[in-house]
Formats: sequence, C-alpha cells, structure tokens
Amino acid sequence: MSKTYLEPSRPLPVEAECDILVVGGGAAGHSAAIAAARAGAKNIILLERYGYMGGDVTGGYVIMVPNLSWYDKSFVRGLQEEWFTRLNPIPNAVRGPSLDKIGSTDPALLHPWMAIHDCVSRGGFGGAKPNCLVRSVYFEPNQLKVEMDKMLLEHKDAITVMCHSWVSGPIVEDGAVKGVIYESKEGRKAILAKQVIDATGDGDLYSRAGAPYSSMSDGVTRANTTALVWRIGGVDGDAYYEWKQAHPAEMNALRAGLQRTAGFRCVPMASNQSDIFWMNNWHMNRDCSKVKDQTETEMNTRATMRETLAYLKEAVPVAFRNAYLYDIAPQLGTRVSRRLKGEYVMTTADFAYAIRHDDVIAWHSTICQVNDCGPVEIPYRAILPQGVENLLCPGRHLSADGVAIDWLDLIPQCVGTGQAAGVAAAVAVADGSTAHGVDIRKVQDILVDQDVPLPRNAKFAAKDPSYQECVEAHEYGLYTDKAKLAKEQKEKGQALNLEFQEDINKPNVERKLH
Repeated sequence: MSKTYLEPSRPLPVEAECDILVVGGGAAGHSAAIAAARAGAKNIILLERYGYMGGDVTGGYVIMVPNLSWYDKSFVRGLQEEWFTRLNPIPNAVRGPSLDKIGSTDPALLHPWMAIHDCVSRGGFGGAKPNCLVRSVYFEPNQLKVEMDKMLLEHKDAITVMCHSWVSGPIVEDGAVKGVIYESKEGRKAILAKQVIDATGDGDLYSRAGAPYSSMSDGVTRANTTALVWRIGGVDGDAYYEWKQAHPAEMNALRAGLQRTAGFRCVPMASNQSDIFWMNNWHMNRDCSKVKDQTETEMNTRATMRETLAYLKEAVPVAFRNAYLYDIAPQLGTRVSRRLKGEYVMTTADFAYAIRHDDVIAWHSTICQVNDCGPVEIPYRAILPQGVENLLCPGRHLSADGVAIDWLDLIPQCVGTGQAAGVAAAVAVADGSTAHGVDIRKVQDILVDQDVPLPRNAKFAAKDPSYQECVEAHEYGLYTDKAKLAKEQKEKGQALNLEFQEDINKPNVERKLH
C-alpha cells in the first residue's frame, strides 16, 4: 500500500543509561553480556524480546552445535564449551564425544557415535583423512534455558536483564549509535549507551542505523531457508540407525516421502536422548525478517506435523511405532535474512586460502567441504559496520558473502563472535575509545584469558603451541580436492570458482562458489 500515517512526535522517557547495551539475548547476545562482565564492565543492559535467553538454541530448538574440534584439538571453547561443562552433571542434558576422546580413530569408539550426526568426521571429503571423533554436542534446550539464566545471575551486579522488550530502532547522532528506542508492556521508551551490540540476528539495528548490508543469501544454500523445529518422543533411536544402515534405498525413499507428505524438506534427527528425535526442516527461499515468510513457515509446519508423524509410523514401524508429538519449538527457526557489509566481508577465499587476520577474534572449525572443516580465522572487522560508530554486530548476521555465510551462521560462530563483541565493548568503555579504535591486542589477550583458542596470539602460543602445530601439520585442511583446485586457480590468476555437491544438511543441488 502507498497510503501512509504520520505518527505524532512525543518525548520518550529515558529508562536507563548504561555503558554497554546488548540487544538480543540469543547465543551471540547472551555471550556478549557475560563476556563484557567478565572483562570488567560494570553497567550492562541486556534487552530480550522473549522471556528467556538463547534464541535459536533454546527457543528454536537448534539442539546441537557441530564441529567444535578438528583432529584432536578443541578449537571452539570459551563460553561455548562452558555451556556443556555446566550442563554435563545433569542427567540426559548433553550428549556428544567428550573432549578427551576427540580425534580418536578407534573403530570401537567410532561405531556408537556413527548414528549421531556430525559426531564423526566426514573423512576429509573424499577420504583425505581417516574418520575420527568430533566434539559435536546435543543438548536439552530447557536445561540450557535454566543454565543461561544462572550465568546471568552470577553477574547481576554488572548485568541488568530486561525481558519482553522489543527494540524498534537505534538512536543515531553524528554517525554514532547512542542508544535505542524500545517497546514493552510499559510503553515506548529509550535507553542510552556508550557502546551498543546488535545481536538481533537479523541486523535490526545496523540496517536502520545506515550501515550497508545485503539481504538474504545465495539462493541454493541451507542459509536461505526457515524452519519450525518439533520433537518426537517414544522413538527407538538404535533401531532407526540399524534400519538406515540396512536399508539405504528405503532411506532415500523415506526422505522423499517425508518431503512429499510435508510439502517441504524435513528429516528426523537424533537428540540428547535416544528416545527423542527432533524434526529439522527447510522451507526454501524464506526470509526470517519478513512477516509473511515467518507466519507461513510456522503455520505450514504445524499443519503437517500429524501427517508427517503418521507417515514415519507407517514407513519405519520398528523405530517409530510408539512415537508421539513431544513438543513444538516456541519460536521460529531462523537462518539468514540480512548480512552485514562490514569492514571485512568473509568469503570462500578465507576457507580456501587459510587467510590470516591480525584482528582475529575467533579461530573456528566449521562445516566446510573446502578445508575439511578446518579452523578459519574470523576477524574483528567482520562484526564492525561501515559508516556507523560504537555499534558491534556479532552473530548470524555478521559480514560474509552469500556463500561463506552458510558456514558462519551456526551457533558456535554466534557464541564466538558474541563473546568477542562483549570483550571489545568492555575494552572500548574502559579505555574511552570507539568501537573502530579499540585496542585489538588487548581484546585478544582477554579472550585468551576467557579460554578462547587464538593459536597465533603470543599469550596463547606460549601456553599451548600445539594448536598452531596441529594446523601446520595438517596443512590447514587444504589437502582436499577443492582446496587444491582453488590453489591452482589462484596461481593462474583465475577467480575462485569451485563446484561441489551439498551435504546432508543442505538442499541436494549442485552450485558454484564464487
């Protein structure tokens, strides 16, 4: 519609003034608030639109975090690993290969984990290395909700949590973000801050603050989809795995039948308990920042749950005979909508050439066929917007192109970039600097103190040189056919152009990487 309404101007009460304002309590925002407090910040406000923390991990039921290790090294630690350390004593709260077993190639140890997606490596994408155990962890989302609250309450002297508060826009003066306007049951108010962290996942702040960004992702990637996850109880997980192994043709037929029944791709996957499965799904070409796409994703998924479950019962009775609808995720499953065009845009080149960054804030093993899931350096500039000051943008809306985002929008990268953003904001406030002018060496040293592996950092290397030795010994994962092709193209002065088949998590199509 072209019709408009002129909203009358009115003064807004300033609810609070703080040093650091974190907008969004998902994996990135929660990590940012905790990391800032542990870095010494004393006046932090965390705004969250729901009544709980975690976003996709607790509300969207993204109940596993993949590829936290590479060979025998845990490259993704810090707050990400702390989640599981804290949950581990709780019965059935976590499930995954333990840290002391990662990298093992013992067939007796590999076999029990083969049924659990991504707990065993993918063999170098073509057999370049033997399969080994990977630190991929499944967890109970409601237990994590409780634990994330506990983490915040441990810092209640520094962090003020405001749930049920939806930010409607940034306050920008002279090119710098000074705070936000938000809505709640108490009405429309403002909060002022020295540093603001956009952890909305959809770039709600940076897109309205004037920072450049891109919309959506590459048209055939996993990231270009939405979901509404639901869980099935009463499953015989062991029987399902045995059935899949014994009936590969029928398994392909099952996938096709599920898609035919639901009208979109959906797959039952293992969870933290062998008798509970989660139904992941992929609604193609949906934008999780669009009301129409959000609404249709949720309603269309719920409308087909009974039929989908009935199909599973009939097709694989040995595993699903007693299955029932356990629960439905309370919020939309989101992947990508807006992507920041930051001071640095991550691309396939970061994975194909093992690019080093002086401002590295996380060195993550990711799911990428180009470098055999090897660690890649994520720079601070990838969460730093162009043209807008004192705003940091960690999480799944970070600065990456339409292909690289497919490997960088997962939970570990949200936690890692969120933790770095919190530390950077704390350093900027303490030093009286801007977000762009922050002392990155100080940020990196504090991250190392917070158990974040940064192998090329002097403090980390002095404590544990084995991480750098690991990546050098294994060529940064660049022994795959795709990496070799990329090297040949680079030596010939050609543009990076790789073709490969998508894996199980992604639509089954061929596409090019540019």
